[in-house]
Amino acid sequence: MAYCGLDFGTSNSTLGHIGASGQPELVTLEEDHRTIPSVLFFGFEDDGLYFGRAAVSEYVSGADGRLMRSLKSVLGTPLFSDRTRVKARQLGFGEIIGSFVGELRRRAEQALGVDLTQVVLGRPVHFVDDDAEADRAAQDQLEAAVRAQGFDEIAFQFEPIAAALDYERQVNAEKLALIVDLGGGTSDFSLVRVAPERRGLADRSGDILATAGVHIGGTDFDRLLAMARIMPELGLGTRTRDGKRHLPVAPYVELSTWHRINRLYDAKALRDLRSTAREAARPELVETMVMLVEERLAHRLIGAVEEAKIALSSAEEVEFDFGVRDRHIAVTITVAELGAAIADSVRRLEATVGEVLRRAGVDGGAVDSLILTGGSTLVPAVANRLRALFPEAELVRTDVLGSVGLGLTLEAERVFGAPSGVR
Repeated sequence: MAYCGLDFGTSNSTLGHIGASGQPELVTLEEDHRTIPSVLFFGFEDDGLYFGRAAVSEYVSGADGRLMRSLKSVLGTPLFSDRTRVKARQLGFGEIIGSFVGELRRRAEQALGVDLTQVVLGRPVHFVDDDAEADRAAQDQLEAAVRAQGFDEIAFQFEPIAAALDYERQVNAEKLALIVDLGGGTSDFSLVRVAPERRGLADRSGDILATAGVHIGGTDFDRLLAMARIMPELGLGTRTRDGKRHLPVAPYVELSTWHRINRLYDAKALRDLRSTAREAARPELVETMVMLVEERLAHRLIGAVEEAKIALSSAEEVEFDFGVRDRHIAVTITVAELGAAIADSVRRLEATVGEVLRRAGVDGGAVDSLILTGGSTLVPAVANRLRALFPEAELVRTDVLGSVGLGLTLEAERVFGAPSGVR
């Protein structure tokens, strides 16, 4: 028996343990990577099940199958009760999430040579915004999926608190830290008191001055960028041939949303798209969308949008070019256009920061450290706004993909201790 910390993320996942040095370490889960994309691919040709980068590689190679991504986003939503067809099987999302977690456990056990039966799982402050019942259901659904994979003892810790535990290892004086954890599906903010003398205390509840979260993350930025810059190339915003109405928006939203794309592969949805193309004032645009769905290229398209978003963290503009049969979706995307696309989301993030400060009864000037974790903190519009809100605070960029997993491992050490001398 041994314990671990597991960060099951919307986009990437990690699993940590206490190493021989007595410090938390992330287990290498895929080739030489400590992170693994939270992606599965069900291969129809060989009946294989692929995970992480291997899943993406199979999909990109054109192998026939079903790609599943952003699974964490369905927790606590009506989508969780849906079943998805994989050849002759109908699988629930709990089973699919369980398959992914079970594979992480298997790989970690093989690497460490121990049986992992105890785990601290990370969770966002809110799986679902403004719905306490749905939020509880989301945690219960995740716990059930993980328990089914052989974890007997399960505890939870908020992901931003886990990031604070990781950061606290390097401080030499008491600080008031705002933890900004912007993940693939959620954004959490926590105002936490950290100090070297408080490390390892069992009860840190008094050090958590305030928390707040909002269901906005990197996959939302992908969706908004796709809607703003790519979907118009497929007919979004154009009218019917008679000029009386705009084309329906719903298919474009589904095409832009990772966990809803599979709905477009339904035979009825494809018939409706073909009907829309016949009615459209610019049928060639919608015909390209029909081709995308017929070729099952929708996930790959949004993957290319995500790559463009990431590239805009270090470039002023990117050239987007995506081929569909003999056609190309080609546009230039700028940092300013990305910023405009996600402006409302950034304002919601700022409002959530303000709510954290209000709940704690402090102003921004009291914050000593601004700790950024999660890949979405690299998006210029987000990073620049956060920096402007706290110009005097020390800016701390953690391991954006690994700090939560390390903090969960520290929490697992506190909760479970070292069983039978195994660390």
